[in-house]
Amino acid sequence: MRCARLALTLSALLSPLAIAPGQAQEDPHQHHHHHPMTAPAAAPGAAPATTPKGHSAHSHDVGPAGSTYDLRWLDGMVQHHTGALRMSEFVFGIGVPGVGALARDIWRDQAQEIRAMGQWRKVWYPDAPVYPVALKPGGNPDAMADLLPMSPAQIQAMQMLGSAPTRATRVTWFLEGMLHHHGGALIMAHDALKKSGNITVRRLADNIIIAQRKEILQLRRMLQHDGLNKPEYYQYDKLFAIR
Repeated sequence: MRCARLALTLSALLSPLAIAPGQAQEDPHQHHHHHPMTAPAAAPGAAPATTPKGHSAHSHDVGPAGSTYDLRWLDGMVQHHTGALRMSEFVFGIGVPGVGALARDIWRDQAQEIRAMGQWRKVWYPDAPVYPVALKPGGNPDAMADLLPMSPAQIQAMQMLGSAPTRATRVTWFLEGMLHHHGGALIMAHDALKKSGNITVRRLADNIIIAQRKEILQLRRMLQHDGLNKPEYYQYDKLFAIR
């Protein structure tokens, strides 16, 4: 039922595909300068081998608002979701009650969103490069010419994989890592709500917040069942509200 509801939601979101980016923007020049994702960004520190701690320190800012913001955000979110797919695959069929099922739900839901974002990208930005892009340092956020290929370090930071777990540590690695991974998606979703005027992107951002705050609570309960209840698990609660 959950996947069916998501399919209906994404189907509804796909309906405005014919809207050009310029038509969908309310205020494309509403700039919010933080620490934008620019091409030469340094790679974040590697996570420990046992659990992917420190994921919350990864930068998820794709840069200032502008006519290329939605393209940069879509590329960043696709990479972020791809990391979730890879993390989930570590615990498929693990035999721990609830963990494998949750991983498969996450995999299906985020793979579906990846497909939807890919379709939107093709329609809204038919002349964009096929590779994921980032704004060059000091670049004009309204200029396609100022976009460069996303660097391997940026892709790694977006995917938030950290070090691979051992067989013995993969349950905690997945639960803690996915909690922080979802926290990163909440950060990106709120960024889109601040900077994007595209109705479809904003609706997806809303859906991401609703779905991933629910799963953060579920991940937290599973960790508590294993005797883990760290303060860092609660750092994303302030991002649970849509507005």
